[in-house]
Amino acid sequence: MKRRAYGFVILFLLLILPACTSESAAPLAPPVEPSKPPSLSEWMESSATAIKSEKRIVLGFSQLGSESAWRNANTASVQEAAEESGITLVMANAEQSQEKQFEAVREFIRQRVDVIAIAPVVESGWESILQEAKEAGIPVVILDRSVNVEDSSLFVTTIGSDFKEEGVKAGKYLMDLMRNRAGPIRIAELQGTSGSAPSIRRGEGFRSVIDAREDMVITQSAPADFTESKGKEIMRGFLQVPAGERPQVLFAHNDDMAIGAIEAIEEAGLKPGADIEIVSVDGSRRALQLLADGKMSAVVECNPLLGPLLMQAAKEIMAGRTLPKRMVPPEDIFTQDRAAKEVGNRKF
Repeated sequence: MKRRAYGFVILFLLLILPACTSESAAPLAPPVEPSKPPSLSEWMESSATAIKSEKRIVLGFSQLGSESAWRNANTASVQEAAEESGITLVMANAEQSQEKQFEAVREFIRQRVDVIAIAPVVESGWESILQEAKEAGIPVVILDRSVNVEDSSLFVTTIGSDFKEEGVKAGKYLMDLMRNRAGPIRIAELQGTSGSAPSIRRGEGFRSVIDAREDMVITQSAPADFTESKGKEIMRGFLQVPAGERPQVLFAHNDDMAIGAIEAIEEAGLKPGADIEIVSVDGSRRALQLLADGKMSAVVECNPLLGPLLMQAAKEIMAGRTLPKRMVPPEDIFTQDRAAKEVGNRKF
């Protein structure tokens, strides 16, 4: 019996063996090899790309000072726009010193910021420091004012008002206001900081219009540094002349100087807006209120809210896009009938 049992087992194995070894049987799947880890160079390149895509733009901004309500509004606009745009802002207040601006730019270069923005105190003397930024590979944006350089490649773009057009607007308004008044018409002028772009250009634009009338003459002109206190001081001096030589018109290159001048005019026993017509530039809340009260004749707008334009420019530059060489915000002129409606909407 045992031999017969062994025989059946052997027969069974012989019957199933061909089935297990047949060539028609499906082959076994090859083993799955583990994925190859990236090389060190590949890993570093991938990490650098990820970090670069997440890196915040760093903007170094040399603000020229805090001499006026306009300037403070300009600073606030830049700060707010940087925060909203996710841009890291490194700001330095030059306190009206070009030397301090040079120091700030060199510090920005040392820190390797991505973009430098400069609101220059004056137009001239910028070639060397802008060349340093260019050699460091850091693009520069000129904000608010302008620089006078032969090589325009030293900066990417200028963002700010057309100062000459502001002076033209002031001149045109005055020409219309005085069209039926016989001359001579004596004009006093409060200039801004000597050598600054707005002072130069506003004066040029204003003169280009009023020169059409020979009996409309600027009899007194002096810089008052865009400040209220200096405007008051200089206006006091303008009024220290015989009554027949006093100005009938004041053109102030900004609101703060005009506001100081109004104080001096009232202290002299005269009525601003009546005895002396006053036209200024900026569009601050205080100036529009004085305009609504009849103490001024007109205010030409100069928009300080340049922060959003600056941040967009920084992003475009870092993305490798080309920008226009000059970017000008929209601006207006305010007269008495509009001032009361607009004063509550002003942000500065």
